[in-house]
Amino acid sequence: MAEAPMKARTARGESVFAERFGVFAECLLTGVWIGVASLGVVTWPAAFAAGARHLRRRTAHEGGGLREFVADFRIAVRRGWLVGLAGWAVAAAVRVDVQAARAGIPGGPLVGAIGLCALIGAVVALLRAAASWTPDAGWWALVADAGRRTVLDPAGSFLIIGGLAVVAVSAWFAAPLAVPVLGAVAAAAVAVEERYRHR
Repeated sequence: MAEAPMKARTARGESVFAERFGVFAECLLTGVWIGVASLGVVTWPAAFAAGARHLRRRTAHEGGGLREFVADFRIAVRRGWLVGLAGWAVAAAVRVDVQAARAGIPGGPLVGAIGLCALIGAVVALLRAAASWTPDAGWWALVADAGRRTVLDPAGSFLIIGGLAVVAVSAWFAAPLAVPVLGAVAAAAVAVEERYRHR
């Protein structure tokens, strides 16, 4: 009786274990694609959007591969680079806040803590926006909606923060490990968005 779950089959005829391992492997491969597409620095939201769309196709058992990822990335980066630029501007502002906090100005630690929380919230909102991106969606509307979901769904937001923490720990342990783990962050954002849609 205990072996029944291992013998369960998916709709495509493969075992549940093979299906789940396949999704995990696809996440790691997608992380590499996201890492390469993010080399343009301001292209990271578009890279995550293309990666998330690829993972949505994979979990829905639809076709898709590198060619579709590249096509999605090209569409997403047309306006997505502006979102990436805005993200880096927020990061630069937070850096100034943290430096002011270290300089010992009155109220500096509070300002620094608020800045870091705002930066984390902005990153989570951008990842949630990327996870729900489609070629016909406008980036700014996606970011606005994702910002609301970031606040209204704290459990989902903390799951994404956990994924980002795994990337940070992987980079600290061995920098090359952080690249494939980016796919796991994209998968976490997709799962969080699906969970929010179906609750």
